[in-house]
Amino acid sequence: MKDFDKPIGFFDSGVGGISVLKEAISIMPQENYIYLGDSKNAPYGTKRVQEVVELSKAAVDFLVEKDVKAVVVACNTATSAAIDILRDTYSPLPIIGIEPALKPAVELKKRGKIIIMATPMTLAERKFNNLMQQYAKKADIVPLPCAGLVELIEANVLDGEVLEKFLEEKLSPFMKKDIAAIVLGCTHYPFIKKSLWKVLKSKVEIIDGSAGTARQLLRQLEGNNMLRPAGEKGEIKIYNSGESKYLLDLSYRLLDY
Repeated sequence: MKDFDKPIGFFDSGVGGISVLKEAISIMPQENYIYLGDSKNAPYGTKRVQEVVELSKAAVDFLVEKDVKAVVVACNTATSAAIDILRDTYSPLPIIGIEPALKPAVELKKRGKIIIMATPMTLAERKFNNLMQQYAKKADIVPLPCAGLVELIEANVLDGEVLEKFLEEKLSPFMKKDIAAIVLGCTHYPFIKKSLWKVLKSKVEIIDGSAGTARQLLRQLEGNNMLRPAGEKGEIKIYNSGESKYLLDLSYRLLDY
């Protein structure tokens, strides 16, 4: 296999990283992709940092065995906890991470609070806090830990009363205040945007980091002359550590592929 024909590897703690994979496919449909969802060990966001590091290494090992040409850490928690270690361990393999899309939210320059919904670990990690400090003087930023939301999405609860009640409880302190934007700091969360808007009762700007991560992947591949020539449609293979047909079916359904 020629180097540029090798697949791009993606991994996440479950099905959430499919939201990032969709963005990559939209701008690079000619590429081959391998996606690993680690639903067996989901959620990462409530685990110890060292455990997330070891799980992330195991995921990259799996993808390296598939002879990938680059890896996307399509998980905010794994990026926060492990991205530097992964880059050191697997150099020179290009490894692209994701982080909350705080910059575009600040650049909207809208009145009100910027709410960052994320897992407890993502919000507690140094990487996130450094990011928040960059913009602390420019905007009113409120971290909102959402333990339990990943589990709902992994169970295919993408709308309905249970999800709406969860979101209402989380967002109730802000419902009568101005909200400038909501930043989705977990790759699972884009799949519940419609329910978020329903609960908020307005089209608040909702931003996630998927598109920016896909563009960064494109830049890395271009810079390393790794892009597959345009023309043919690439292949997509999805694996899940949960070894469940339901999880694979859900993954393909979320991908709309």
